[in-house]
Amino acid sequence: MDMTHNGEPDKADQLRREAQAWLRRLTSGEATQRDIEGFRRWQGSSPLHSSAFVEAKRLWKVLDPAIGQMMANNPALLSSHRQAGRRPLVARRAFLGAAASAAGVAGIAAICPPLGLWAPVSEWNADFRTATGEQRSVALAEGIDLTLNTQTSVQRQTVEGRTVGIDLIAGEAAVDMSSTRQAFNVVAGAGRSEADAGRFEVRYLDGSACVTCIEGRVRVAHATGARVLEAGQQLIYNADSLGKVAAIQPADVSAWRTGVLVFRQTPLARVVEEINRYRPGRVLLLAKRLKDREVSGRFAVAALDTVLVQIQRSYDLDARALPGGVLLLS
Repeated sequence: MDMTHNGEPDKADQLRREAQAWLRRLTSGEATQRDIEGFRRWQGSSPLHSSAFVEAKRLWKVLDPAIGQMMANNPALLSSHRQAGRRPLVARRAFLGAAASAAGVAGIAAICPPLGLWAPVSEWNADFRTATGEQRSVALAEGIDLTLNTQTSVQRQTVEGRTVGIDLIAGEAAVDMSSTRQAFNVVAGAGRSEADAGRFEVRYLDGSACVTCIEGRVRVAHATGARVLEAGQQLIYNADSLGKVAAIQPADVSAWRTGVLVFRQTPLARVVEEINRYRPGRVLLLAKRLKDREVSGRFAVAALDTVLVQIQRSYDLDARALPGGVLLLS
């Protein structure tokens, strides 16, 4: 299945439809290697194509609260979901079809929720990967150590058998370097981070990358320009723009390496989103009135369920647990 833009006047709408078609195909359980290759050509043909696919995934995730609420309110539908198990029962035409309403899509998707379906496809060519809640250390080469955070996949870059860098497909990676004779680079989305000594971290999720320099210097190259980060500095970029350099607390950014999550006046919705990266299943914040409430604190990754109880009590939320680790907060 090799989809290409057909030149219709409404280019944005056409790209949206193509991105949704690719997402349906790749999560159908029927995708072939030819499909994967065709998708990569389509996604890499322009930043607009890549952005359209990121938006399609975002819309897919937006359905999660509706799916969770629907399952909670409909015992028969929940029973069907439990009987379905892991079978890929989502109809190929279900997701965001031209005639499908949001309620119709949610009803079909509830049988087999799309939580986590994308990651296995994008990681087929990864050399190293971590599962939910897992961290992994890898000695890539002499003087170069790599630490992968939860839900992370990377592909090794080599030149004449030598490891010169990695492609960060998704997730978060920390690079620790002693003095080397050559630079080491991390490609994440539209940017490349390069250093020849020191420590730096790169986080790449949903089309946005964040680069943090812990020690030494890091050069970040992007189609729109380049920046040099000193120790204690950070920047964010996406396919279209390269952000400004900002000062940060390195200990907070790197706390995940010691099993701790640090939040400073972080919106509750973002806190829940981060917890979902480390916790099997899915936490759904249905109380939208609280999504911008600021949260500060240090939370142990090993005790996230206790953290969720604290959040529930602090904001007087009702909690409902569903099979598969799904937790509704309303």
